[in-house]
Amino acid sequence: EDILIAVTDGLKGMTEALETVYPQTLHQTCIVHLIRASTSFVSHKDRAAVCKELKPIYQAMDADAAERALERFGSTAMGKKYPAIIQIWERAWAQVIPFFQFPPEIRTLIYTTNAIEGLNRAIRKVIKTRTLFPNEDAAKKLIYLAIMNFTASWKRATPKWAAAMPQFALLFGERFTGAME
Repeated sequence: EDILIAVTDGLKGMTEALETVYPQTLHQTCIVHLIRASTSFVSHKDRAAVCKELKPIYQAMDADAAERALERFGSTAMGKKYPAIIQIWERAWAQVIPFFQFPPEIRTLIYTTNAIEGLNRAIRKVIKTRTLFPNEDAAKKLIYLAIMNFTASWKRATPKWAAAMPQFALLFGERFTGAME
């Protein structure tokens, strides 16, 4: 019915699709994917240095500080050696800056899509072993069982959620609290 924040991997057209179906949704690029894209063409020996120099961008307190950090990165040795990194961040900037309006409690939850990617991988693995389903219900049951199997390893809720929930309630009000009932 409603999505508060959509964290995606930068797939083209996702912003437009979200705006069409869920116009109130904030679209956030996965910071980890952005870092991976930034280092995908960086030499192995330079990766640690590049990642270290990118940290001030995504750890900035607000969008203005992040923009200044990106400009500073451009003047560093790594920024000059790999100018395409700046272009990657600039192209994604409209979907990066929503991240900075959130407090740290929420940022720690939305900077990556790794958790959902793990779940998707588990579902794909189960579906891939079957080439044919007798009906739609059989496929749904298999997906349900894959999700139950995947989540069975979860021992407890992440403590990060407990700290973030009051922040979500403050930021999203009834959209959040109503969904929690």
